[in-house]
Amino acid sequence: MSGLAILTLQLSHFRSHRAARLEFDGRPVALVGANGAGKTNILEAVSLLSPGRGLRRAAVEDLARRPEAIGWKVAATVAGLSAAHELETWAEGGPRQVRVDGKAAPQLALARILRMVWLVPAMDRLWIEAAEGRRRFLDRTVLSFAPDHAEAVLAYEKAMRDRNRLLKDEVRDPHWYGALEAQMAASAAVIAANRVDALARLMAAQEGAETAFPRASLTLVHPEGEVDDLATALAENRRRDLAAGRTLLGPHRVDLQAVFSAKGVPADQCSTGEQKALLISLMLANARALATDLGRPPILLLDEVAAHLDAGRRAALYDEICALGAQAIMTGTEPGLFDSLGARGQSFAIADDIGQSSIREVP
Repeated sequence: MSGLAILTLQLSHFRSHRAARLEFDGRPVALVGANGAGKTNILEAVSLLSPGRGLRRAAVEDLARRPEAIGWKVAATVAGLSAAHELETWAEGGPRQVRVDGKAAPQLALARILRMVWLVPAMDRLWIEAAEGRRRFLDRTVLSFAPDHAEAVLAYEKAMRDRNRLLKDEVRDPHWYGALEAQMAASAAVIAANRVDALARLMAAQEGAETAFPRASLTLVHPEGEVDDLATALAENRRRDLAAGRTLLGPHRVDLQAVFSAKGVPADQCSTGEQKALLISLMLANARALATDLGRPPILLLDEVAAHLDAGRRAALYDEICALGAQAIMTGTEPGLFDSLGARGQSFAIADDIGQSSIREVP
């Protein structure tokens, strides 16, 4: 199965890279270099070829190389879902801009060309951090299946912000709330349906898969209990919300919980290595499900993915990536971390040479 792929990547004044160009051939890619060399910056640049704020969730102005701060640009040629495309995204003192094949386009257009799944070290604490991080992980997974999910989330959050403003101002007239609560309920129904569908796809993609990574059982938890009619529940809950100064019901309160299926142990009680293995299992399930949906696997961005994996699990991960046919762009501090990938992948040495990035392909 031939996957989606970045074929060429050019960076201009992006993070530590004043100017850089890489050429890929569709195989998995290993970016190797010391900490601070700029490896993750390359992954972040690729992640911006999808909608949203990228894998670091950085503000647009923080992406520009310092001290110049004159703006930044990422350009790529890609093998997309239906054809090859030229993609560009950049910012020069304003919001992020996108061009597809030389024409201005909204960010959502990128999701119709490429799909990406990523893991970064910050996610290693996913199962033990606050619920907000798990919701973000969940919605990023949902977006990989249903790009329009972003519109429902934005509509819900805007209506909720307006409602919260009324609550903080202690407005009690019900006429001010009705339209906002109806809009929140309509968006919430879409959000909930998308989340349930995404979890079902992840669970199905884990069933029967021969993998060295443990299966995770996933559930959505509603702290205030599951609500059938959100508009009515919001109206009935206004007194509590007025006291709290914020909305206490809705999809913004949902949590994602996982259990290591074979052991019956909640993810937050697993060892660090097991928690990492569960994350990788979900990432691979996400990729398998997308490959089934799209007829080709997504691009995988894996930052320091081998950090908590022994040699056997590293080899198993590379085997699964290659069997899937996915272009995985991975980072690591030592070439030996990718020995078991061998000639099945490309390798690049990344270094910082007195403030200038140095990138060379290693035969």
